[in-house]
Amino acid sequence: MLLQTEQLQVTKPLRVLFALPGLHRVVRGAEVAFESVAREIARIPGYAVTLIGSGEARPGEPYDYRRARCIRREKFEKWPSFPYLRGHYVYEELTFSPGLWRSYSPSEFDITVTCGYPYASWILRRGRSKGGPKHVFVTQNGDWVISAGNREFKHFDCDGLVATNPQYYERHKDRFRTSLIPNGVDPDVFHPGPPDRAAFGLPVDARVALMVSALIPSKRVLEGIQAAAKVPNLHLLIAGDGELREEVKSLGQKLMGDRFHNATFPRSRMPDLYRVADVFLHMSQDEPSANAYLEAMSTGLAVVAHDWEVVRWTLGGQGVLVDTNDIDATAAALQIGLDKRAETDIAGRVEMIRARFAWKSIAKEYCSFFEKVHQSPPPGVPGGGDQIEEV
Repeated sequence: MLLQTEQLQVTKPLRVLFALPGLHRVVRGAEVAFESVAREIARIPGYAVTLIGSGEARPGEPYDYRRARCIRREKFEKWPSFPYLRGHYVYEELTFSPGLWRSYSPSEFDITVTCGYPYASWILRRGRSKGGPKHVFVTQNGDWVISAGNREFKHFDCDGLVATNPQYYERHKDRFRTSLIPNGVDPDVFHPGPPDRAAFGLPVDARVALMVSALIPSKRVLEGIQAAAKVPNLHLLIAGDGELREEVKSLGQKLMGDRFHNATFPRSRMPDLYRVADVFLHMSQDEPSANAYLEAMSTGLAVVAHDWEVVRWTLGGQGVLVDTNDIDATAAALQIGLDKRAETDIAGRVEMIRARFAWKSIAKEYCSFFEKVHQSPPPGVPGGGDQIEEV
């Protein structure tokens, strides 16, 4: 941190609130990112961090935690989608809102943070125009809510925007005070090591491709199964759940038989899960900033992913990129990834992750941005729209 920041915080900690329905309950990208960032910031002197989520409190965390109950998103998978309730995630967020309202007092915080919209963001902006906390929005789930400009999206606003990839940064830096900060990983937890395939029900001598993904249409897991099925003797393990669970199970068993495996795992088992794989596959074509890419590479795996701007920037030349619309080409890319298991290949991936994406470094970038947002003029005051880039 900057010396100036440290001096400012000796007498008055910066009070930061992260709020999202799935915190302490869901092991997915946004939730993992927020909990990881919050944990590291809470260990930095001069910061007081609070989380509000719907899961149970966990002993030993360095931040404060408040529980606000909600109805789980899975209950709404077949409910209709329309403005202000676009899909099961927003239904869940709506049921989270009463508890968030009761748990959140603007006078207790200097910075509020979410990637939930509309309801979480609206509640956290309460009192903002009257000297309340500055509001920071993070593009964990994409930037559609910022770009759309109609219906409920026309009400979007924030004091600071964290863009999780350079594409989002370029789109929005002229409108909001914006910082480019990617997601990260803990390389001391996710690191190469001997595989324990028996613990995951996998043959000891099998070749294994791993997908870690929500089972939803945008992740294109069904297409991933089609590609993996074309690689002789390859086992495919999919870690995740979602609305397509029955379709995924049916197609996997049809095309791959006993070479197909699907289950969900607690967060504590994820490092060992990556270690049992030989290659990592991710089929999404518009991933904002995938934690799973980073966790896989930190564990030493070659990553096969869709070839587009954001993925090229994230993987830094270390990935096997392909047009995932082409199933045959994706299968060929999996074979290339399987062949990239030499010690020099693994070391190159691990070194890149440690240099660019360790959570401790990412947390310091968040802190620097929070300080600048906190010290910026309030809404409507000239000078409040400076652009700030953190790379």
